[in-house]
Parts: sequence; structure tokens; C-alpha cells
Amino acid sequence: MASRPIVQQHQQPRGDAALGGGKQQKKNGAAGEGRNRRPLVDIGNVVTLKGVEVKPNRPVTRSFCAQLLANAQAAAVAENNKKQACVNVAPGPAPPVVADGVAAVARRVVAAPKPVQKKVTAKPKPVEVIEVSSEEKDNEEKSVHKKKEEVHSKKKPSRTLSSVLTARSKAACGLTNKPKEIVDIDAGDTNNELAAVEYLEDIYKFYKIVENESRPHDYMDSQPEINERMRGILIDWLVDVHSKFELSPETLYLTINIVDRFLAVNLVSRRELQLVGISAMLMASKYEEIWPPEVNDFVCLSDRAYSHEQILIMEKTILGKLEWTLTVPTPFVFLVRFIKAASVSAVPSDQGDLEMMAHFLSELGMMHYATLRYCPSMLAASAVYAARSTLSKTPVWNETLKMHTGYSEEQLMDCARLLVSFHSGAENGKLKVVYKKYSDPQKGAVAALPPAKNLLLPAAVGSLKI
Repeated sequence: MASRPIVQQHQQPRGDAALGGGKQQKKNGAAGEGRNRRPLVDIGNVVTLKGVEVKPNRPVTRSFCAQLLANAQAAAVAENNKKQACVNVAPGPAPPVVADGVAAVARRVVAAPKPVQKKVTAKPKPVEVIEVSSEEKDNEEKSVHKKKEEVHSKKKPSRTLSSVLTARSKAACGLTNKPKEIVDIDAGDTNNELAAVEYLEDIYKFYKIVENESRPHDYMDSQPEINERMRGILIDWLVDVHSKFELSPETLYLTINIVDRFLAVNLVSRRELQLVGISAMLMASKYEEIWPPEVNDFVCLSDRAYSHEQILIMEKTILGKLEWTLTVPTPFVFLVRFIKAASVSAVPSDQGDLEMMAHFLSELGMMHYATLRYCPSMLAASAVYAARSTLSKTPVWNETLKMHTGYSEEQLMDCARLLVSFHSGAENGKLKVVYKKYSDPQKGAVAALPPAKNLLLPAAVGSLKI
């Protein structure tokens, strides 16, 4: 058999290559054409071995690929040992290519691989570990917190539309030019949305207008079986029940208001007077408390003098007579505001004593029927004035208190003297529940303090007996 000439590397194959000798040649000169055919060589095969692209001029078989890989590895080892730029690899014997049963030898040239550059990995530098103590961490956290507070304080407080409109209305009415002696008691609650600072003045103006609508008149002469002493005993017992249930102060003030308003419009027998007080406290608890006492609790406290049904029937009767009107301004509403005005410039340690003394004098006054002729706002303002006099505060009355209470020192003098007279006789009186309540050290033991001597007059002392 005749051998075919070796195909050069730069020549490109044309036509179809014969893949085996088993194929039948075409007729009419097929044998001649088969001899002139060229083997299938490079068709763009690219083999990448260890980063080196190899373009073989023959079909890549499994044995040929293994030989290329071995040559590439040998070249890399030789480069690392001899540090040569490149290595020329001699071509090996080309395997025969069978075409039409004729063996042909193809010459193979393997391109020299490019030198592989070594990757230099830098060793990491040792990191110094600094141990931070807990105290240093706390100091850093505090400093960061202070910086945040400073940034927050520098921000301008956001003003609501209502506050802007209120300020414009005051400016139009000429109310913004306040004297320097008057202190803004709501300055600390500007950012407190629950305080409703922009509505407070309007709210208390409304309270002053409607306080006389729910104020009971002098009714004791119209009650044939009840006198002032019986009423005092009832209120003293209700204060004790209020303390045992640990109810809020609003409940006590509303209870006394309901009792007086009902007695002013309805005749009550001596036997039902305590029943009126129980039903009034039950209603006030339902109105003010989150968890009010049950009816059975009042039945037990009254030593079962009244049944469950009697208490509910009396409750219905009271609500009907009062026309279900329970939202009324009691002295407690004004007392909270006036104590705030009196405690603006006071020392924090003295604020508690002033608050407890004012509450003590206010409750002591409500227990006596003589204070019923004063409106709730005057009773609260007089309690604050008497408390400041008892604690020797100077000045006793200032422009801030005068503006917020609406009363001058002369207007409060009569009611304040009456409250101080009650204070002077509370220790030796028969009704001592209020005195014992505010003799507790938890309430500052303000009841044990001596009454204000400048307000204590002999004429007032004579009206203490109940």
C-alpha cells in the first residue's frame, strides 16, 4: 500500500475526511478521490493544560490528551528546577491516521508553555489584641449616649399646628406679654403629647365656668333626719374604705361629690345614709378605676347591713336623680394644677411635703360640711395657700399662683383660715381617719406638723367641733 504525504501544520483541511476503511467508495472514480482526500486535523480544538493553550494538528484522543498533560507537567517541573524561561518539547511520534485503509503519519508540534509565575502570598501581620475592661466599655457607651443627647437637644422641637394657632390667637389678643415674675409651669411638658399643653389653659377656663353647675347647695336644713355630724361620720368612714381598697384619689373626691349632690335633691332617712355612701363609692369606682371593687365587697364592709339588691337599687336611684352626670370638676382637678404651679420653684425634697400637706387639708376640709359653701377651685387654692403657710414658704403667694388659680391672697384668706382651724383640732377630734392617714411616714407625716400660726385665729378654733 502506498503511503500519503504528511500534511503540514499550516495547511487547513478541505472536504470531508474518511473516517475508516470499512466504508465503500463511491463508484465512478471514487477510488481516485479517496486517495486525494486529506485527513481531518485542526478544527479549532483548543486544549488548556495548566494555563497553556495547546492547538493540536490531529484529533484529540484519550491517549493523546494524556500525553499532552504529561508533557505539560514535565515542562512545569523543569521550569521550576532550572528556572528557564521556556522549554522546547520535541514532538513525539504521530499516531497513524487511517483514511480509506491507508496509514498516514502526522507530525505534531506542541507549543512551549509560557513560564508560570509564582504567586507570592504575603504573611499576615500579627494583630495586637487590646483588652478593654468593662469600665472602659461603660465609659465609651456613656460618652456615645451623651453625644446622642447633645445632638437631640440641638434639634429644634417640632411644633404642632394647634400650638401654632394657639400662639397666634394669644398674640392677637395681647396675652403673650407676660410679666417676668410669672413662670411657665408647662415648659417641661412641651414635648409630652399626653400633657396636652396647648389645651390646658382652655380646659381649666372651662372648669372654672362649669364648676358652679355641679356644685351642691346648702341642703342640711331640708333633711329632717340628717345633720352635719352624721354626714361627717359617713365621710370619715368612706375615707377609711377608700384606703382599704387602695383606690385612686379621684374616686374619693367624686364619691363625696355624688353624696352631696344626691342629698341636695332627695330626702334620705338616717337608716339609708350609709347605703347612699356605699352606692356612691361603687359608682365612682366604676367611673375612675380600672378594677373597681365588687358589690359583695361593699356588702361585707357594711357588715351585711344592706343586701346586694339594695345597693344596686340605690345606685339606679342616684343615677336617675343626678341625670347620669358624673363628669364634674371636683377639687382634685384644680388641686393637681395648683400644686404644680406652687412647686415650680421649690426644692425637689420640699415638693412631696407640699403636695401631701395640700391633699391633707383638702380632704380634711371636705369632711366638714362648713366648706360646702366654697366652690371646688377656691377650696383647692385655699388648701395650697394654707399648705405653703404651714411649711413656711416665702412668699406664700406669688404672681404665678395668682394667675393660674385666679384668686388673690385676700380672697383665699377666709377659707384658708378655716382649713388651718380643722388642722389644729384634728388630733384631738373624734373623727381621726384623715389625720391617721396623713400621719403615716410614707405620706411625710404632714398631719403631725404644727398648723400655721399666722392663720390660726381663736374665732376659727371655735368652729372645729362636729
